[in-house]
Amino acid sequence: MEKVAVTIKGMTCGHCVMSVTEELEAAGATEVAIDLVKGGLSTAQIGSDQPLTDAAITDAVAEAGYEVESINR
Repeated sequence: MEKVAVTIKGMTCGHCVMSVTEELEAAGATEVAIDLVKGGLSTAQIGSDQPLTDAAITDAVAEAGYEVESINR
């Protein structure tokens, strides 16, 4: 299983977490755990059985309305 840590800008509440989680799962993530930092940079730990490209992750987060600050593999 591939594990990726993603820093996300702009998340402020539980609804934000739910939206990002849904979009990442739609992109192929099988596990998503988000540490919400209101008004700061939140961190998502993503697991997937198939490799997720940086573009797929960035697009999924953008679809939810937020911005990827960094992706660490």
